[in-house]
Amino acid sequence: MRSSSTQYDVIVMGVGGIGSAAVYHLARRGLDVLGLDQYNIPNSIGSSHGDSRLIRLTNHEDPEYVPHVRRSISLWESLEEEYGEQLLHRTGTVDAGPADSETVRGSLKACTDYDLPYEHLSAGELSEKFPGFELPQEFEAVYQPDGGFINPTKCVQAHVELAQEHGATTHAHETVVDWESTANSVTVETDRTTYEANHVVVTAGAWTQLLVEELEETLTPWRVIVGGFQPENRSQFTADSFPVFSIEDEQQSYYGGPAAGTSGFKFGLVDNLEDVADPNDFDPRPTEKERERLRTVLHENAQRYFPEGAKSIKRLKTCMVTHTPDQDFIVDYLPSDPNVVVGAGFSGKGFKFSCLMGELLADLVTESDSAVDIDLFDIDRFQTMPR
Repeated sequence: MRSSSTQYDVIVMGVGGIGSAAVYHLARRGLDVLGLDQYNIPNSIGSSHGDSRLIRLTNHEDPEYVPHVRRSISLWESLEEEYGEQLLHRTGTVDAGPADSETVRGSLKACTDYDLPYEHLSAGELSEKFPGFELPQEFEAVYQPDGGFINPTKCVQAHVELAQEHGATTHAHETVVDWESTANSVTVETDRTTYEANHVVVTAGAWTQLLVEELEETLTPWRVIVGGFQPENRSQFTADSFPVFSIEDEQQSYYGGPAAGTSGFKFGLVDNLEDVADPNDFDPRPTEKERERLRTVLHENAQRYFPEGAKSIKRLKTCMVTHTPDQDFIVDYLPSDPNVVVGAGFSGKGFKFSCLMGELLADLVTESDSAVDIDLFDIDRFQTMPR
């Protein structure tokens, strides 16, 4: 791995889930790539860490993303084969709630619109299939067998290690201080030295708004809390016996999945968010307020639907997610500078797409056709962007 050169084809700012994938896909195409991150690679500060991130083809919130999930799964499988270790765990997915809920209706629509295999189950039928579930009898569920979860830490490692094999350079603990673009190149100043590149890719997560002034009003970082619980009967809640899930009831929505790694049975609350004023001040340690919320809202509802899965609290984890106003992604050239490509605003649902987002960012840099529609991620939809 070179460390003396300051001239590259592409510099990637931020080597988390999306950035590591961008470094990998760019290096595979023969470009001379430098990836910079202010923390360890991987790390537990931003959005790309832990034991699991859900991947659902049903995607009831945004059915138009189904082709993107399909492409992502294909890329994860290819990455697994090249890396030689399992990254994608196919557990199947369950989307449950009242029959008229958005979760059930949206999942059925995604399955029928995109010809996905599925089973439409009653609460009783779901419990027979997966004994860990104890849902109200009036609930219905959609089981889709192709989804599951991926390990974010291992996926970042895989992308980075393979990128290095393809000739990429990555620098951890090197902070971007400033950057400036001219007609033909971009100069990047860090706390160590100054680099030049033909293109820059900004994939800095919550820090993107600090690096790209035009996005300061468009991107909002949030703090998310997820609980890990100790199952009474662990055999019912392993990746071999239990699916990932989303549940909607009369009050709110939840998500989670089987016990993976050391984190326990995963259970989270959708929209369980607090604003992060400055990502540089983010402390990943749970606050007492967050611990109390885990003991009440999260634990009580986990026990309500999974009494055998949430015997006791095992772990509380926090991370940052960065939202756009419409919660769709930004994957595009910076309007004021075509030498700068941005991947940002993944709104708490981006990691499962990270391999695909890396491919799309590489497509933009190399001006190549993309395997999926990228118009959904056009930066011009935000009217505040200067031209």
